[in-house]
Amino acid sequence: MMAVVASTVLAGCLTACEPGADPGPAGSPAAPASPSAGGATAGDKPAGKAPATVPDFVGMGLQSAQDTAQEAGFHVLTSHDALGRDRMQVLDRNWKVCGQSVAAGRSVPTDTPLDFGAVKLEESCPAKERPSPDTASGRMPDFKGGSVKAARAALDSGTSLTVKDVSGQDRWVLVESNWQVCAQDPAAGTEIKGRPVELRAVKYGESCP
Repeated sequence: MMAVVASTVLAGCLTACEPGADPGPAGSPAAPASPSAGGATAGDKPAGKAPATVPDFVGMGLQSAQDTAQEAGFHVLTSHDALGRDRMQVLDRNWKVCGQSVAAGRSVPTDTPLDFGAVKLEESCPAKERPSPDTASGRMPDFKGGSVKAARAALDSGTSLTVKDVSGQDRWVLVESNWQVCAQDPAAGTEIKGRPVELRAVKYGESCP
């Protein structure tokens, strides 16, 4: 009987007395394992996209520019009408690039958005892009020379807007991106305050009266 007790005590001692073992107070939870030297920690951030050099897209067809951008690793791509007419670039092959949002030759992460200013193939690039009209100040922008579509987009959707053909032909203004504003009421700089707006317009290529 004494031999059995001694054997049990000896086995318990061997288990509890292993080098480095720290049983701690009775009933205490085990300490969490520390992360390995190469493991990720809670403060680690995912690595950003690798940088790449932005190509020169100016003069390219819009479709070719998009293909070239994707080959270089850029996939966040948009385009806009460089003439300020607010036209959609539906058939990219019918448009050419006049400007780009990130200068050629810059090295930027490949998840950087790239935006192309474009015109139709038969059109000339503007020396300077016409900015989109802005009503954030609460006052009427100067819509003259811009498209009816861009003017409508700048106004609140609840604005009462009337558009008249002032060429003398009394035509319906259907495709508003094809019409340029000749005059407006209220005048530029006037507080809008929910006022009705009237635009007098002709088609692009025609002269305002």
